[in-house]
Amino acid sequence: MAQNPQNELNMKKIAPIALLVIALLVVIIFWNRMTVTIEAGHQGVVFNTFGDGIDLNQMPLNEGFHFIAPWNTVTVYSIRQQDKAEDMKVLSSNGLEINVDVSTWFFPKVGKLAYLHKYLGDDYESQVVMPSLRSASRSVIGRYTPEEIYSTKREAIQVEIFDETKKILDQKYIYLDRVLIRSIYLPATIKSAIESKLKQEQLALEYKYKLERAKSEAERQRIAAEGESAANKIINNSLTENLLRMRGIEATMNLAESTNAKVVVIGSGKDGLPLILGDK
Repeated sequence: MAQNPQNELNMKKIAPIALLVIALLVVIIFWNRMTVTIEAGHQGVVFNTFGDGIDLNQMPLNEGFHFIAPWNTVTVYSIRQQDKAEDMKVLSSNGLEINVDVSTWFFPKVGKLAYLHKYLGDDYESQVVMPSLRSASRSVIGRYTPEEIYSTKREAIQVEIFDETKKILDQKYIYLDRVLIRSIYLPATIKSAIESKLKQEQLALEYKYKLERAKSEAERQRIAAEGESAANKIINNSLTENLLRMRGIEATMNLAESTNAKVVVIGSGKDGLPLILGDK
């Protein structure tokens, strides 16, 4: 039975429309699987389901809107600096248990996000960062006494914990920015004993400073006195009777030449020097 030419024409017109409708339905159904939006401060790692999985040479997806194959998946990571704290119990060098609160700042290394996802996964904070921080803290603090931990060596301990933690995280594609010791808690009796000792040391240093200052002042006065004595000896040795008489005559002549009113009595002063009588 021959087909109606009109029906064949209608089928040819309907076929493209049907394909377009099917394509639109597929896009609508799989839209969420075909697109991904990366928020600010994040990057995405693509897992190729029918490929090699994580392609270590493929750059992560940056911020913004992206199309992906619907059979692939994207894991989004924050690349912002993160802050994690840990309150832990550690032992000092003499075996005393101490509570310390340590925090760390870190973020994934730029360009190594695919490696981080492949070898560690999105739970890398609890799997790597915090265990590394705990291990380094216990190792470093175990080298110091409670007094050093509480007072004199706190900054040095902080630096050492940072260095040891960084050595581990550098091999795990994680950048460590800083380690901070936020607080240290000692048993009350130990803390009181340390504070008392520090106070006594401070008083001793203050007393030593006062003694050194008094000693310096006494030395200064001795040197000044010796200098004054030496000057007087030089002056006394240089003053003769004739020199004094000459200086007296010179002074008398200078006074006589001044405009001030006075009376000069010649030969009436001691040793024959003139006697000057002024009205002012």
